[in-house]
Amino acid sequence: MKKGLSYWLIYLALPICILAVWEGFQIAGKLKPYTMPPPMTIVETTLDYIKNGKLWENIGISFIRVLKGFGAGLAAGFVIGILSALFPKFEAFTELVIQILRPIPPIAWIPLAILWFGIGEESKVFIIFLGAFFPIFLNTLEGVRNIDSRYFELAQVYEVPKPLLIWQIVIPGALPSIMTGIRLGVGNAWVCVVAAEMIGAVSGVGHMLSDGRSLSRPDIVILGMLIVGVVGKIMDDILRLINKKLITWI
Repeated sequence: MKKGLSYWLIYLALPICILAVWEGFQIAGKLKPYTMPPPMTIVETTLDYIKNGKLWENIGISFIRVLKGFGAGLAAGFVIGILSALFPKFEAFTELVIQILRPIPPIAWIPLAILWFGIGEESKVFIIFLGAFFPIFLNTLEGVRNIDSRYFELAQVYEVPKPLLIWQIVIPGALPSIMTGIRLGVGNAWVCVVAAEMIGAVSGVGHMLSDGRSLSRPDIVILGMLIVGVVGKIMDDILRLINKKLITWI
């Protein structure tokens, strides 16, 4: 569906109102620059980070970490989710451990991750992996379970091999749910990388936030927060587009 001018006016109305109110409070002297800087200061800080190359460097480092952790979480969540849905004994074997670990926030693992892997890349990738794994696993599991049982019965009648069953029935049937899990997993992974980088990192968007706090520079903190939000939205928009291209029957 094509979006017209009226849509974009409504779409941008709230951000413009927030900026106007923010600037208005600043002009009225209601905000202190060392706690809440004016919008123009954020723009100037952004331009400084672009000029010295730190903006793209920090985004790139965080993005690579997300790719590593998310890739591992995607592979593990997808495989274990399908195996748990198709093989009840395998689900019984893994269910207790997964259900105990699932409610634990990935951030709570940071102290152990540092003890196990140090403050290098491995600890950050591990935290990102945990953030991505569970939504992908759960959505894959539920997606396979929600496939019409008649497809499995028909495959059993015709003695379809398991690999072919997974490729031609399980994956297409569960794909909408799997894609939802992937979107949630990417969002969680991006949040987790920021949290992990705020502790024991010398680069990345999370380090920017931590650095801004240490220097009492709210402009850097707000810039880091905006980067987290904007990059997260871009990644979700890309996945939504991929979802539309892959799943054409909904």
